[in-house]
Amino acid sequence: MNRYPVWKYAIILIALVVGGLYALPNVFGEAPAVQVSTAKPSLSLNSAVMAQVEEALKAAGISADAVALDGNSIKARFGSTDVQLQAKDALQKALNPDPSDPSYVVALNLLSRSPAWLTALRASPMYLGLDLRGGVHFMLQVDMQAALTKRAESLAGDIRSTLREKSVRHSGIARNGQTIEIKFRDTQTMDAAKAIIQDQFAELTSTEGPDGSEFKLVASINPVAARKVQEQALKQNITTLHNRINELGVAEPVIQQQGLDRIVVQLPGVQDTAKAKDILGRTATLEIRMVEDSAEGRAAESGSGPVPFGAERFLERNGQPVIVKKQVILTGDNLTDAQPGFDSQTQEAAVHLTLDAKGARIFRDVTRESIGKRMAILLFEKGKGEVVTAPVIRSEIGGGRVQISGRMTTMEAADTALLLRAGSLAAPMEIIEERTIGPSLGAENIAKGFNSVTWGFTAVAIFMCVYYMLFGVISSIALAFNLLLLVAVLSMLQATLTLPGMAAMALVLGMAIDANVLINERVREELRNGASPQAAIHAGYDRAWATIIDSNVTTLIAGLALLAFGSGPVRGFAVVHCLGILTSMFSGVFFSRGVVNLWYGRQKKLKTVSIGTVWRGDAADQAASTSQG
Repeated sequence: MNRYPVWKYAIILIALVVGGLYALPNVFGEAPAVQVSTAKPSLSLNSAVMAQVEEALKAAGISADAVALDGNSIKARFGSTDVQLQAKDALQKALNPDPSDPSYVVALNLLSRSPAWLTALRASPMYLGLDLRGGVHFMLQVDMQAALTKRAESLAGDIRSTLREKSVRHSGIARNGQTIEIKFRDTQTMDAAKAIIQDQFAELTSTEGPDGSEFKLVASINPVAARKVQEQALKQNITTLHNRINELGVAEPVIQQQGLDRIVVQLPGVQDTAKAKDILGRTATLEIRMVEDSAEGRAAESGSGPVPFGAERFLERNGQPVIVKKQVILTGDNLTDAQPGFDSQTQEAAVHLTLDAKGARIFRDVTRESIGKRMAILLFEKGKGEVVTAPVIRSEIGGGRVQISGRMTTMEAADTALLLRAGSLAAPMEIIEERTIGPSLGAENIAKGFNSVTWGFTAVAIFMCVYYMLFGVISSIALAFNLLLLVAVLSMLQATLTLPGMAAMALVLGMAIDANVLINERVREELRNGASPQAAIHAGYDRAWATIIDSNVTTLIAGLALLAFGSGPVRGFAVVHCLGILTSMFSGVFFSRGVVNLWYGRQKKLKTVSIGTVWRGDAADQAASTSQG
């Protein structure tokens, strides 16, 4: 009656082994480390740089547990945070003799102490949140007015192209703040342009009026479209930050909207505020403009004349000045992809760009009309513009595929493609709040959270063992198995554990034992009604199952609501809460019954079970369901 087939025990054994393996990395913890990465695209990390790192540590009398070249960084692991800080200072001085122009970024980090065989199985510890691991917290304010101004600039260019296509002549298009002013010589042409704008630019509201001897049409973004532009700007900035931080390898960043115009960024494990600011600020914007090839422009390039009106001066990578027009033909918003590669003719490193339909059409038209002229491709990073290349247009370029090449290394091409894939910020942002949480405070929070889980488990286990005797011991084993499974699942999912998550873990222990309480009481009830021990065990598990399902599903619904509508710490609590309910159902029913069946199921003539005192209805018949089985 109370026998499990072999396959069910196989499932329990597999769950126990897998759970143990993937929960084990959390036991080893994390070691303080220093991470070295390049600050300039022209530099690369190799064995020579690693030797330089080892020599600098040796010269400073610092012993590292391990130094390894890991992808795009060199990581040195140390025994304590004090040694870690000393190593950072020593490496900073050795690798960056000129602090004003650093060649390498030296940042603090934390690395797992897991042995190599566990790492080979892809068993990793849970990510720890900012409150447990330490890290940096930023609040960024998005400049919404700049987003509207940028959108008005883009619309002005689109209107210029549309009127040209429709052969509508005008006296000039200029952006004035967030409005677009278009001048005409007669009212008929102005009416035609107004009809085109109303038909093709629904987000604009236009008004007309005289302007001296001419007529002026003023177009402005309507309130509904303005709100949409601001919402999209915020979403694009969040997406850009996600892409940039993810591609740089920062583990489990938290990037959330707060209010209408603010973004919260949390980078667990990053202790270097300057490094974190560098991560947030390194978002590149691509612009394509025409080179000013007039006599004044060439004179300005040679340094013998001023920069002409309507033009700007930028430098190429070799320091050669280039005078480009201010009018932007295309921006990074028209990019759909950017990949590093090689020029098919010269075999030089290059970046291959793919434009969207609108960008491909504009690029085709411009190259067709500008054969023999130079076009500059500019990359803006940290507010500074640089001319990547300024080739002469030889023929019309269609198909939406563009190549950037010329005086680039393979590493520079890869970095440029990475930055462009991350996208451009739709609006500038300013850091209005920054906070650093040290690893010592995180360690204190971990200790407190661990103690709460440990004491909670111990108290529950003691009560169950005293009140339900052997069945209580089995319930406590099932509870430990549930905790093992929960930690393993969180580690396998690489979920981020926060302080509220640890609180949820302690709460799950109390909720998980509820299933075993229901089962044990149901078994007691069957024994009180005169059922045999084997029949009581069988009926107790079967009849308690429906109640367990009902109670857990209703609690799971509440947890899913927290997960869907909560944010920040609430979501951290909800994730552990929901996973804990699922693992508790498996351990509290499937696993515990397997242990009970293994212990009692093989006894054919079972007379008693150890489940504590079974109080019968008649006081005279009160008796203990005896021995320790």
